[in-house]
Amino acid sequence: MAAGPAAPEGLIPSEALRWHRCQRVSGHGVASGQAAASPYPAGTIALQSPHFARLGLDLSGCHPGTLNLCVPGGRWQLQHPAWHFERLRWTSLHPPETFSFWPCLLGWQPTASCPRPQPPVAGWIYRPDPATKARHHQSADQLEVLAPWIGVVQLEVPLELGVDGRHCRLIPAAALRGRVLEFLKFRVLAAQEQFFAGFQGPEAASALRHWLACQGCADGRDLDDTELLAVLQRARELYLDG
Repeated sequence: MAAGPAAPEGLIPSEALRWHRCQRVSGHGVASGQAAASPYPAGTIALQSPHFARLGLDLSGCHPGTLNLCVPGGRWQLQHPAWHFERLRWTSLHPPETFSFWPCLLGWQPTASCPRPQPPVAGWIYRPDPATKARHHQSADQLEVLAPWIGVVQLEVPLELGVDGRHCRLIPAAALRGRVLEFLKFRVLAAQEQFFAGFQGPEAASALRHWLACQGCADGRDLDDTELLAVLQRARELYLDG
C-alpha cells in the first residue's frame, strides 16, 4: 500500500497538471453491476471499496461505477500510482487482483445544455492490473475513472480529464506512427531491401528504436515494440519497389 492522503484534491501540483479532451464510451457494465450476465449484481466497485477503505483509501464519495474515457489514437502510460494494492483478495470467484490509483480531475466546457462552467470534480483513475485481471480488459486508449456522480455526464457533454503529467502520460501513438513512417520513406526508397537488413530477428524493434534515436527521430522513443514493428512492415509494403 502506498502512503498518502485518501482524497485526490491537492495531489496534482499545478505545474504538472495536464488536460486531455476525452470521449465517454460504454464499459462492460461490471463495475456498476449493470451487466445482465455479471456474477457481481452489486457491481465490482461496491464489493472492492470496503477492502480499499480497510487499507486506507476511502472511495465513499465516489459513484459505485466507473466512467470509461477514451482518447482515440492515444495510449496511456501510467506509473508511480498514489495508491497501490498488491494481490488483493476481494472475491472468491477468481484469484486476487492488483489495483493502482492516480488522482485526477474531471472538467467540461460550457455547452447549450450546460452553459455555465463549473469547477472540476476530483476523482481517481482506477486501474486493475491487466496481468491479474481475469477478464473485461480495457484498450490502451481508455481509462476507468471513479468520481462523485456528475449530472452533466448524462447530457453527453464532452469531458476533460486533468492528470499529473509526470505519472499519467498520454502518448499519441497513431500520430507518432505516422511521423516515423514518413521519416523512413526516403531512406527506404534510397536503400530498398538493404535498409531492412539491420532490423531482423527478435531485436528488430530495439535496433530500430536505437537507429531512430541516432538519426534524430525522437518520435520512435515512445512507440512500443509492436508499434515499431508495424511501422517497419508498413514501410516495406509502401516503399519497396515492386
